[in-house]
Amino acid sequence: MSAPRLPPLPTIRDILKLYRLSAIKRLSQNFLMDQNLTDKIAKKAGKLTGSQVLEIGPGPGGLTRSILKKIPERLIVVEKDPRFKPTLEMLAESFSVINGKMDIIYDDILKTNIESLFPAEKKRNWTDKPPDIFLIGNLPFSVSTYLIIKWLHAMAEQRGPWAFGRTKMTLTFQKEVAERLVAQPFDEQRCRLSVMAQTWTFPSLHFTIPGEAFIPKPEVDVGVVSFVPLVKPRTQHDFKFFAKIARHVFSFRQKYSIRGIETLFPKENRKDLGLMMYKLADLDPTLRPTQLTVEEINRLATAYKYLLKKHPELELYEYRTSRHLLPLKNTQDVVVEDCAEMPEEMSI
Repeated sequence: MSAPRLPPLPTIRDILKLYRLSAIKRLSQNFLMDQNLTDKIAKKAGKLTGSQVLEIGPGPGGLTRSILKKIPERLIVVEKDPRFKPTLEMLAESFSVINGKMDIIYDDILKTNIESLFPAEKKRNWTDKPPDIFLIGNLPFSVSTYLIIKWLHAMAEQRGPWAFGRTKMTLTFQKEVAERLVAQPFDEQRCRLSVMAQTWTFPSLHFTIPGEAFIPKPEVDVGVVSFVPLVKPRTQHDFKFFAKIARHVFSFRQKYSIRGIETLFPKENRKDLGLMMYKLADLDPTLRPTQLTVEEINRLATAYKYLLKKHPELELYEYRTSRHLLPLKNTQDVVVEDCAEMPEEMSI
């Protein structure tokens, strides 16, 4: 038997005219008009047939209909702008003709309890293959970076969509952001975002969409990126702790990486403790931030944690707020002492 097909639908351009819809700049809305491109995004997202799919920010429903053509078991769309209610309800009604289920939630995705949207029977163990749950979205540029960091954090703690296992995401980003997400060591685009994404996922940049495919046309092109959570993350450190180290490493991108690491410490002890961290991590302090691998940044995080155990008062220091501590006494002696007492797994 042939797969069920959606009834004929008006084009996205016709829908925009029919309901007099236009993009709202403050919501960073850009509508993708080319059905071939939305079909391509849906294809890259994975095997959607018979699965549970959450689409973030469907707008007038261009990508939505491409997802529906894959005949998921259930599609949930979360849309902040209620102006799209008639267009989304039309798609839901069309999907119901072939006994498909599409739920529409009018809410801000930042406030939505995503974990509550999926049935408990879809849960899998983290080490199993990914569940039949997919997150897909043509994200507004204004929230895309914030959202991916928020979701990487949830992934690291196996909550939200990742309480069900290694749920896959396929999202759009400004081209430069997409390139940063997948940038490898020695790539000039490599940054904190690259490290965070690659510590917990395998990100893939599938293709780039030219800006003229959108209405209104953005000033940049758009990259389509998928994220597959790793069975074993490349760090065992807490997300926020690891993020802190990555942030400091890249705080002086054009300088030696030790310059950023030094800002973890009070000015009076900065040079000695920075060098100590690199000695503990067995790393060259003249490496540039973009040259460091995830594993090397993880070693720096382990070294910092060790120093905090030896000197708990260091945790109180915050570079950005210029919070000062009393200088450690006899720093040179402390350096020799700490390196002599390194844990075996950190020995040079």
